[in-house]
Amino acid sequence: MNDERPEKPLPELRASDADRERVVERLRDAVAEGRIDMEEFEERLETAYTSKTYAELEPLTRDLPAPGGPPMPLAAAAPAPVAADGSWASRIGGGGVPASSSAAVAVMSSFQRKGAWTVPPRLDAVAFWGSGDLDLREANFAEREVVINCIAIMGGIQITIPPGVEVDVRGFGFMGAFDQRDTPGAVAPGAPRVVVTGLAFWGGVEVKVKPPKRPKPLGGGPKLRKEL
Repeated sequence: MNDERPEKPLPELRASDADRERVVERLRDAVAEGRIDMEEFEERLETAYTSKTYAELEPLTRDLPAPGGPPMPLAAAAPAPVAADGSWASRIGGGGVPASSSAAVAVMSSFQRKGAWTVPPRLDAVAFWGSGDLDLREANFAEREVVINCIAIMGGIQITIPPGVEVDVRGFGFMGAFDQRDTPGAVAPGAPRVVVTGLAFWGGVEVKVKPPKRPKPLGGGPKLRKEL
């Protein structure tokens, strides 16, 4: 007798609690990734917990990528042109410099990334009852397009970018906010593209545009001679 079960469950089979929880977990990820909003999440969540068969569960994640699979392309990125002065050309691709950690987490604490660090292709930033500071003004970029996925729960994350960088803010705020106060202006030739997505729940994510800091002159500059 052959007891093998089909690879894909038959639609009419009854779903288990574990099946429903797997669907709910995928829906939570979809909210954090900015693929569905909170209203749609609540609707699908209610359907998931009341579903009795696979036929009722399957449509809830049909339009979402498989967990652990490759991310869906955000946009077709054109090859990065070389800036006239070579400034961005030397900062994209890392030039052999390994990318920084792909996660920054603050739980009732804080994290900070500033100075000469490398932004990975995808950075997950989480602030839970805490704060985070991501300063990209002097950073290198592992790729021309990077994604910063922010989860701010009763906390805040601030992202500072230099002028000329292309920014795409897609995050969703539920009793919270994704705030882009400044515009980066015209996109500089060869500049990277930063996609900011995620969820702010009773918290906030703020994107600011500031020019890089100017180095201080050695010796503190000329001093006036004191007359006796």
